[in-house]
Amino acid sequence: MGVLSGKKALVTGSSRGIGRGVAEELARAGADVIVNYRSHGDEAEQVCETCRAQGVQAHAIRADMGQQEQVEDLVDQAVDKLGGLDIVVSNAVYSDRELFYQADLDGFRKTIDVSMWGAFYLVRKASLTMQASGTQGNIVAISSPHAHLAIPGAMAYNMAKAAVDQMARTAAVELAEFGIRVNIIHPGWTDTPGERKFFSEETLRERGSELPLGRLGHSDEIGKGVVFLVSPENAYITGSTLTIDGGIQLPWREMYRTKEKPAEA
Repeated sequence: MGVLSGKKALVTGSSRGIGRGVAEELARAGADVIVNYRSHGDEAEQVCETCRAQGVQAHAIRADMGQQEQVEDLVDQAVDKLGGLDIVVSNAVYSDRELFYQADLDGFRKTIDVSMWGAFYLVRKASLTMQASGTQGNIVAISSPHAHLAIPGAMAYNMAKAAVDQMARTAAVELAEFGIRVNIIHPGWTDTPGERKFFSEETLRERGSELPLGRLGHSDEIGKGVVFLVSPENAYITGSTLTIDGGIQLPWREMYRTKEKPAEA
């Protein structure tokens, strides 16, 4: 029996990338899973099949996380299909990369709507659902080092993730009296389909090899972090941020820059 046997989980944006890794690791730990998607229905069904192979329930539900009514309906459908909700993982994002003063504002707003407001709609509805059922559940926000690193060309995403971190920490305080735990994960540079929107395969391979651990992260590694945070064995963790980044936030660039060859005799 897995550590999460009998638990009911919802993971947004889980048809691919980090969300897929999270859903599959939760299933591997014994949880029934709702796989949320917006535009990759076939891939969502593939994730469900992988999860069902672990002997758990898995259902795909479409919802646009930038639309409040759809988010709230997603939570209600999850409860109907699984018979409850113990674990909610806010993962769905959208991001364009442009200098803010040149950015298309429709894309800028969509980034905020999905990555920030979508996370809020989910956390709010999930917490109300858990309170109503008396469930001492778990909420995990997949955030990013963008929350505190001013990455150029990603202002909207930086803003959204900074807001998500504050949202999650505030929610952890406000929900503690109900026994609902809220935690954050900061993944580093992770090998996902979404990265192909911004980088070529060659760039990902070359720049990944330059990171402290010599590679990009894998989605299942982020999933294992989620399992750790929501495990009953770790019931005293709330309001915390777990960094899973292969050392990318360490001062490794400066370290390599200051490595000088010995002077010639």
